[in-house]
Amino acid sequence: MIPYWMSRTQLLLGDDAVERLMGKNVLVVGLGGVGGICAEMIARAGVGKMTIVDADVVDLSNCNRQIPALHSKEKKLKAEVMAERLKDINPNLELTVYPEYIKDERTVEILTSQPFDYAVDCIDTLSPKVFFLKSCVELGIPVVSSLGAGGKVDPSKVEITDISHTYQCNLARYVRKYLHKLGVRKGITVVFSPEEVDQDKIIETEKAYPKKSIIGTISYMPAIFGCMCASVVVRELYGQKVALPKKKKKDRN
Repeated sequence: MIPYWMSRTQLLLGDDAVERLMGKNVLVVGLGGVGGICAEMIARAGVGKMTIVDADVVDLSNCNRQIPALHSKEKKLKAEVMAERLKDINPNLELTVYPEYIKDERTVEILTSQPFDYAVDCIDTLSPKVFFLKSCVELGIPVVSSLGAGGKVDPSKVEITDISHTYQCNLARYVRKYLHKLGVRKGITVVFSPEEVDQDKIIETEKAYPKKSIIGTISYMPAIFGCMCASVVVRELYGQKVALPKKKKKDRN
C-alpha cells in the first residue's frame, strides 16, 4: 500500500512507478553538501531501502551548504544525523548506516553486502572515489557520480553526462586519468560543471585531511549537484531512461 505521505508523488508518477521505487535499494556514499541532499531526495521519492556511508562529523564550516550541518549537531556523526532525518521522513525506510571511511577491500565488502539497485558516489577524495567507481563497474552496479561542485556559482552550467564527455573540471580530469589506468573510459554517469574555478578560492591546509586543500563553496551548488544525482537514480529506478549527450566537447581538458 502506498502511504499517504507519498500521495503527491503518486499523483505525478502513478501507482506502478511509486511501487517500483518502494521496492528498490540504493547506496549513497558521502553525506556532505552533495550526498546529504541526494540521500534525502532519494528517500523523499519513496525508495524503500537505503544504505548511507560517511565517517565525518559535523563542523560548523559545513553549515553554509550541508543538510546535516546545524549548530545543534556540531561534532556529531553526519551518518547518524542523516539516519535520524531519513527515518523521520519515512519511518518505514529500511536503513543501513556505516559511519566509516571506506576504501579498498571495505568498498567491495559494502557493495556486495546487499543487492543494490543503484549506487551514488559523493566521495570527495580521489583514490577512494576512483576505486568505488571501478568496483561498481566491475560488479555491474549502476552508479552516478558527483564531480566538483566547489568553487562554482552558476547552476545553469551543471550537466548530466558520461564521464568521457566531461571537460574543464579538475576533479573530472583526475578521475578520468585514474579510471583510464584501470581500463575504464566510459559508461559512468556523472554530474559536473565546466564552470571555471578561480584558483585564488582554493587554499592548501592540513585541516582538510584526508584531502590536501579547501575550496570555497556557496549554499545552493552542492545541493543542485545532489538533486541532479538523485534525479538520475529515481528516474532510472521507476523506469525512465536518462538520456545522455552523445558528442564530446572539443575544448575538453
